[in-house]
Order: sequence, then C-alpha cells, then structure tokens
Amino acid sequence: MWADFGSGHGAFTLALAELIGPGSTLYSIDRDTSALREQARLVAERFPAVSLHTMGADFTRPLASGLPALDGLVMANALHYVNDRDKPRVVQLLKGYLRPGGRWLMVEYNVDRGNPWVPHPLSYATWEKLARECGFEQVRLLATRPSSFLREFYAAVSY
Repeated sequence: MWADFGSGHGAFTLALAELIGPGSTLYSIDRDTSALREQARLVAERFPAVSLHTMGADFTRPLASGLPALDGLVMANALHYVNDRDKPRVVQLLKGYLRPGGRWLMVEYNVDRGNPWVPHPLSYATWEKLARECGFEQVRLLATRPSSFLREFYAAVSY
C-alpha cells in the first residue's frame, strides 16, 4: 500500500497507480475534495484494478480515520507549503504511517528560498538533513530535472 500526501490534482497519484500496478491499494490525501473526486474518476478509468481510497484531509494533522501501515508514500511539491519550523513535526507524523522499511519518495524544488507560490521549498541537502534528523537511515538522490520556475526539481528516496 502506498499513499500520495498533498496529492493536489493527482499527477503523481496517477503515476503511482501505474507503477504499483493491478491489485494494489493506493491512498490519496488532500484538502481539495473536488480534486480527489476527479482523481478517483481518472484512476477508475485508467487503472480499474487499482483500489484508490481518497481522504479529504490536511496532511499536517493526524488523519481522523488513520491509515494502514504503508509500504511507501510520495510527497510531490507539497511539503513546501509547510513552514520550516513545522516541517520536522510533519515529517515525523507522516513517517509514522510507514511500516518498518517503508520508503518516502520526495519530489521538490531544489532551492531553499521560495516565492509567494512556493513559500517554503527545501533543497535536497536540506531534505537529506531533515530526513536523517527524523530517523531515516538512508536518503538518496534519484534525479534532478530543470525547472523554468525555480531552477530544478529533485527526486529522492528515504528509508
């Protein structure tokens, strides 16, 4: 089981549904319930053998209905909405949803200074430090890609 936290309109939810494949279970968590309804429609249409559970919730707070232990979670361009002082608490909260050995896939802008649309980004170096402080034993940069908006994106995995 995997979850997409701060899934927005679901680009990464759909990618995750394709990757985890038929017979798998996926949770999508976002405050925008209309976006979640559209995700549910698209996943059902494109990946009918994936079981998608949507949750209208603020991922920075404990989920009222909870989650089963997750094999992994993806967070793509969502943690940059959390104030820097709150990030350790939120990372610890989300890490708590992972089963032992679970993976956190992070996609984020590779900068530490934001703007009004991306208020609190965190570079890979900052993510690596934060992830280790929150108890992840391994943090690995997977790739970077140019961004016309804020220099570049990175993808990292943490165990």
